[in-house]
Amino acid sequence: MDFSSSRQWIDALWLLFGVFWLASALKRKKTKQRETWLQRFGYVLPLALGFYLLSQPQAHYGWLGNRIVPPGPLAAWIGVLLTGAGIGVAFWARWHLGTNWSGVVTLKEGHELVRTGPYRSIRHPIYTGILLALFGTAVNFGEVRALLAVAIAWLSFYIKARREESFLSQEFGPGFAEHKSHTGMFLPRFS
Repeated sequence: MDFSSSRQWIDALWLLFGVFWLASALKRKKTKQRETWLQRFGYVLPLALGFYLLSQPQAHYGWLGNRIVPPGPLAAWIGVLLTGAGIGVAFWARWHLGTNWSGVVTLKEGHELVRTGPYRSIRHPIYTGILLALFGTAVNFGEVRALLAVAIAWLSFYIKARREESFLSQEFGPGFAEHKSHTGMFLPRFS
């Protein structure tokens, strides 16, 4: 890669994200409670559709291939910056979550309610970072299909976040309720 094109930067950022995620997944606490496969399927299927729309250049079905962002270097590089910023937020959040992290909705043995770093103001900052990175990638691509992919990913993360919050409420009761009252789900709460 010569990194002269914005698309190569986007690809490299997502590759970096994947490598970091796989490496950091090796250190996790043991699982105490887990969602069912059927529950997981409810948010994984839409997420897979979103990633298909975003990652497959041939997904130009009719109006999905229409441009919504004018082509040009400014929009393309703004997309790269947003993608990088989103991945940075996801890394920061993942670092603070530590061994409590799981790709599946779970409670861990010795699970902790993390309130440091981005978790001070956002309950699901990993999703926030990924959504920002996806939005940056969508801006870079500039097509309706890319923006639709972000909306589908948001819906998928919303479903998953609601289930996570159910588990956290069960585990931490009033402590999680208090945390929830001061934080936003995907964006900081300013009130």
